[in-house]
Parts: sequence; C-alpha cells; structure tokens
Amino acid sequence: MHASQGRSVGLGLALVSAFAFGGSGVAAKPLIEAGLDPLHVVWLRVTGAALVMLPVAWRHRRLVLRKPALLAGFGLLAVAGVQACYFASISRIPVGVALLVEYLAPALVLGWVRFVQRRPVSRAAAVGVVLAVGGLASVVEVWSGLSFDAVGLLLALGAACCQVGYFVLSDQGGEGADAVDPLGVIAYGLLIGSLVLTAVARPWGMAWSVLGGSADMDGTRVPAALLLCWIVLIATVIAYVTGVISVRRLSPQVAGVVACLEAVLATVFAWVLLGEHLAAPQIIGGAVVLTGAFIAQSAAPKASSGPIAAGGPAPAEGELSAGRPTA
Repeated sequence: MHASQGRSVGLGLALVSAFAFGGSGVAAKPLIEAGLDPLHVVWLRVTGAALVMLPVAWRHRRLVLRKPALLAGFGLLAVAGVQACYFASISRIPVGVALLVEYLAPALVLGWVRFVQRRPVSRAAAVGVVLAVGGLASVVEVWSGLSFDAVGLLLALGAACCQVGYFVLSDQGGEGADAVDPLGVIAYGLLIGSLVLTAVARPWGMAWSVLGGSADMDGTRVPAALLLCWIVLIATVIAYVTGVISVRRLSPQVAGVVACLEAVLATVFAWVLLGEHLAAPQIIGGAVVLTGAFIAQSAAPKASSGPIAAGGPAPAEGELSAGRPTA
C-alpha cells in the first residue's frame, strides 16, 4: 500500500475509533440512571467484549508465551487502568475536569516520544496537541466546576498515563517475522482487563435486573440489553480494533491527537440523543479540536530513509496486514 494511502486509511480508522469510543457515554448514561453503578457498566463493557473476542484469543494463544509483557501491559493499562482511574476520578472531581486531564495524554505521548524514545517530533504535531487540549477545555467547560481535590486530579492523571500506555503499546507489535497480530493483543488485553476489573467492580453485587428492562433516553424507552450491545460491540470491540490499527498506521502521537475528537463526538451525541444542548463555547472548542487534529495528522510520517519528523519510520508494504494495529 502506498504510504499516503496508508495514512489516509489510518486517519479514517482513527475517526471510526473516536466515533465508537465517543458513543459509549450516551449508551452508558441511561443504564447508570436506571440503577447500574458506573463501575459495573465498565465491567459489563470489558467482560462482554472479552467474551466476543474469546475465539480470537484462542486462535492466537501462542501470544501468551511470545509476548506476555505486551499482553499484560495492554490489559492493565490500556483496558483496566484507563477505565478504573477515570471512573474513580469522577467520583471526586467534575466529569469535565477529569476528561480534560485524561486527554492530556496526547501531550504526554509527545513527551514520551521526544524524551524517552529520543525521537524528533514535528512542530505541527506539537501545535496540534496544544490546540486540541485547549479546545477540549472549552468543550468540557472546565471553568464551570473546577475542583482541586488532589486525589481526584491524581486519579485523572493516572487515567491519562494509562492512555499513553494504550497509544505506546498499540505501536509495539514488532516487525517482519516477529510481527504480532493486533487482534490477538486486543483479545488478551480485554481478557486481562476483565479479570482485573472483576476484582475491583465486584459484579456479584450488581443490579442485574436492570438489564432485563428498559432505560430512558431523553424521553424514549430503549431496551437496556440493546444499549449494552452497543457499548460492547461498537464502543469497545470496534473502537479498540480500529483504534489500535490506526495507531500503527499513523504513529502514537498523531493518533493520540485525533483521538481527542472523542470528547467532541461524545458531546454532540449527548446533544442529539440525550438533549444535553451545547453552549457556544463548546461549539467553538469543538472547532478548535478539529483544527488541532487536522494539523497533527498533516504531520504524519512520509516515506523516507532518514528520521521522521512526526515520530517514526513509515511501515513497509504488507507489514500492517501481517500484524500491526483506541483503553
């Protein structure tokens, strides 16, 4: 595949992933309002997705011996860590503040690439991060309920760090004969994440009866089981698969900035489906996030034999299909 076509596909997959992840909130909120604990919704989400991906895990069972550290890291950080830290943080600080802190992850990814991996990053990618984070501050209206609860802010920062793990580990699939199928990494990541979240969420105390009824979505009764299916299949399975593949086609830092669109899409979905109307600053902020994402993706790697300004070499033809691929 031509390098420019690969970047275009990667950008498209990143947008699909942002769409899928962004739609999780509008499906989860009615379930929470119907009586489910937020952490139980997370457990249902991850465990349901793990069951869906179980045949994939069996097919790639050799990965357990080949890449145990990668699988454990993805499960603990990209799946369980992001979810657990985020939901713990919103119990202490406003959701908007927690969301903004979590989406500092693209900036942290740039720091990882620049100072840990000692690879150059483009000026465009850095500008895109600044614009995206600034736009997010407007989207979530961070000024409307700022709280300085130290533990809550540290938990939100923990979610951001775990999200960095998601982007960095998604790019660690190996190359050539050592390439790892991204679907196998996701499948085992979900299984490990489910086991960790089971200990944290303790689902045996969950209000299971809620799943047999319906939930209110802005005056419309929707079967709870249908909402759960959306969360599991679209907002988790498809979201993770397209997200991880996009990271490997773009680069962690560029895909990270594009992922900021999730917050914009989540706000739009809440406006349309839950009747939570957008204020003018949120609309403006959404436009700024889009601008930042566009600038960042324009810094995607170009085919070259030397160092790549956006953060890494372009993948060789066939490498993606051989084993490269949002928590």
